[in-house]
Amino acid sequence: MPSASECVTTLIEEFQRRRPIRTGSLIITVYGDTIVPRGGTVWLGSLSKLLEPVGINERLVRTSVYRLTRETWLQGEKVGRRSYYSLSGPGRRRFEQAFKRVYHGVQAPWSGQWTLVLLTQMETPHRQKVRDELDWLSFGQFAPGLFAHPTLNRTEAIAALKELGAADEAIVLQTETMEPLASKPLRLQVRDSWNLDELGEHYQRFLTLFRPLWRALNEENHLGEEECFIARTLLIQEYRRVQLRDPQLPDELLPTAWEGRNAHQLCRNIYRTIYQRAERWLDRHLETAEGPLPAPGPSFYQRFGGLD
Repeated sequence: MPSASECVTTLIEEFQRRRPIRTGSLIITVYGDTIVPRGGTVWLGSLSKLLEPVGINERLVRTSVYRLTRETWLQGEKVGRRSYYSLSGPGRRRFEQAFKRVYHGVQAPWSGQWTLVLLTQMETPHRQKVRDELDWLSFGQFAPGLFAHPTLNRTEAIAALKELGAADEAIVLQTETMEPLASKPLRLQVRDSWNLDELGEHYQRFLTLFRPLWRALNEENHLGEEECFIARTLLIQEYRRVQLRDPQLPDELLPTAWEGRNAHQLCRNIYRTIYQRAERWLDRHLETAEGPLPAPGPSFYQRFGGLD
């Protein structure tokens, strides 16, 4: 069985093999997982040093940070000859939406209601744009022109359609609570409409990638502080990538043996095991204009149901 250090090396090699290398995505992961809980701003040089062991050089970091700034994810400030970057207002809102899924896997109880959107009377030029927005909001297509969502309510759906200027062309309905909440035909429909088989394969790949590290940590758990930071960053990076595909359906509508549950538990277990050593590494290697980054705020310790 490989050691924990060898597992981290394998994770780095796996990240480097992908083309194109998702430097911008990894930087957002570092900000969301590491920098936001510690005040949100960091010196660009510190960021480059953090990512160097993953095979990302300073030039690539600078190029990616510049692109993220143009895309309004980041905002920069010059202090003397040094540049410091933090998440922008829009970037922070996107971060909160995306990372909430990562750290808080518990779903609220489902009422059994559905929001339905019918596009059957919509003019063709608008239809594709609205379909794309409904897809982004995790609606599933039950039939041609009929889209459904189990947790987004009618008011939220209408607000999204209004932003697209399409509220007057769509029919938005809310069903009553049904009994049983999830009959066999409904579960089969959900499986097809949200392509749960493909999503399950993505979760299975995550499990295959990180289970060796968890087994190794249970055997010897001698990872150094920098290795813990790298492992934690790549863990959240990979888990976040799958979460972005996940419509976050109520538990009642998911298969009994759902890979997403196992993936969340594995991510939580590894994170809880290595986060403290990663934090000690960050204490010594991240800088703001005022000096070292402050300690993480209270919300950091609420991740994954509570960190020790």
